Amino acid sequence: MSNIAVITPIKHLNGVQKLIESKGNVFYLEEGTKFQVRDLLLTEKIDIIICNPNQQTYKIDKELLEGTQVNLINTCSTGMNHIDVDYCNDVNITIYSLTKDYKLINQLPSTSELAFGLMVSLLRKIPDSNIHVKSGGWDYTKFMGRQIKDLNVGIVGYGRLGKMMDRFCKAFEANTFIYDPYVDIQQTSLEEMFKKCDVVSLHVHVSKETKYMINKNLLGLMKKDSYLINTSRGEIVEEKDVVDALEFGNLA
Repeated sequence: MSNIAVITPIKHLNGVQKLIESKGNVFYLEEGTKFQVRDLLLTEKIDIIICNPNQQTYKIDKELLEGTQVNLINTCSTGMNHIDVDYCNDVNITIYSLTKDYKLINQLPSTSELAFGLMVSLLRKIPDSNIHVKSGGWDYTKFMGRQIKDLNVGIVGYGRLGKMMDRFCKAFEANTFIYDPYVDIQQTSLEEMFKKCDVVSLHVHVSKETKYMINKNLLGLMKKDSYLINTSRGEIVEEKDVVDALEFGNLA
């Protein structure tokens, strides 16, 4: 039987632990360091790694894998920037991901639902008003918020998740503006989007083209008290520039 290392939390997922344990000898190190994971791979002669980037603080690369028996990495994600894909290809380690499992991922709207939920929470000031009430307050005038109807919402990336976000926004009668150079659809430039939109939501993968694409040049164009929602990878935005935009008031 295969020796399987699970280096991401899975025990909260109904039925998953039992399924994995039916496939081989399973070793759990759900929140280990890179050093601890490498020790496990070598000590237990691990063949298969099951991972997810959500809580992983290191990269699965040559430093981690060299000299091990690992021949398969299964990542429960579409993004793979937590894995050195080139190295794995060079040493014939197979990678399974959700990237091209279109039948499955087209039935998974959770990330878009989260993006929409974050937008509603921000616009209606739900977190702040919740804290206010829990502390004994009842002054609704501080939390009037803004309605979605007729709001201008920019969607960067018009793949699976961007299209879902577009549908959700239109159902609430928002005006949506799209930017994605790889799709044939009426769209606007990033510069125009950041000038006119009240909310901009990001739905792109990390690549050389998209890394830090949201920076001070674009953020400086935003209307005062606009919102930026990033449910893509953190590297899409230049964090220091986001902090500056918050301090200057471009971002609410």
